[in-house]
Amino acid sequence: MAKLRDKIKTALDEGRMLMLGSQILVGFQYRSVFESGFEKLSHTSQVLKMCGLGLMLIATALLMWPGAYHRIVAGGEDHPDVHQFITRVMCFALLPFAFAFGIDAYVVTDLMYGHTTGIVFGACLTTTALLFWYGIEELRKRRRESKEERMKARDEDEDSGKTKLEDKIDHVLTECRVVLPGAQALMGFQFISFLMQSFEKLPQSSKLVHTVSLCFMALSVILLMAPAAYHRIVEEGEDTEHFHRVASSLLIAAMIPLALGISGDFFIVVRKVTESTVGAIAASAVMLLIFYGLWFGYTSYRRTQEQGSRQKRRRESRELAKSKG
Repeated sequence: MAKLRDKIKTALDEGRMLMLGSQILVGFQYRSVFESGFEKLSHTSQVLKMCGLGLMLIATALLMWPGAYHRIVAGGEDHPDVHQFITRVMCFALLPFAFAFGIDAYVVTDLMYGHTTGIVFGACLTTTALLFWYGIEELRKRRRESKEERMKARDEDEDSGKTKLEDKIDHVLTECRVVLPGAQALMGFQFISFLMQSFEKLPQSSKLVHTVSLCFMALSVILLMAPAAYHRIVEEGEDTEHFHRVASSLLIAAMIPLALGISGDFFIVVRKVTESTVGAIAASAVMLLIFYGLWFGYTSYRRTQEQGSRQKRRRESRELAKSKG
């Protein structure tokens, strides 16, 4: 099992991941009140924005709570109670976050496409967040490996000379933290753009592209935050090979809609500057190709090369062993 200090450090790091995702929504909630487009919102949307801000502040208070608990209650000492407290708090903090996500989605789409579309979009986003942050975790938790199986898998990794499991998990969570700030910053820009005067002057098709790009970016942020929820709810902070595979898959999956969201808004910028739809499509397609080429094309090529090299070395080792025998 992971040492207690490592488990607490990982839990705090995961809390920081969630805080990265929440801070941009808090900023959007505050700033939107002072944007000119806020006055054009219906009274219902304005009240919902206020409620959304309240939910995000509750989530923020919960995410910051473990630091105070660790300092005041435990005096900075690492106790099992501290780890359990962090795990419970993080599980609760995601709930108001998911509903605030849906509220923001409703407000911006209600403004552009009407009440019904706003409800559908907001409900879909909240449902998606709840699915990835709670639903999948609860299903997997029922089929969780026993402690003995996890210990056996860890021992096998250490005996084989591979990278230690706790190091691999630390790396994948760090990689999520590298990608998440970029995604959440872009999502904040996309949300606030709906309330800006210049956004109203865009062609309807550009507004639609922006909305779709927001969907892709929101999905990316949800996926990037999911590993922290999964680690707390399913694994209870324990490092397992299964969690490493899940976190890796979620990270890679999050980068697919991330590139689409970035390229979609790049299309809008190029179209606005050049006033050329064809040029904007070409530029955004090139940008998407660059992202996917670097993230998936070259990496897949290198993986194929590495697998071929390993197979060659294994064949040479077997042939050498046969010749000696």
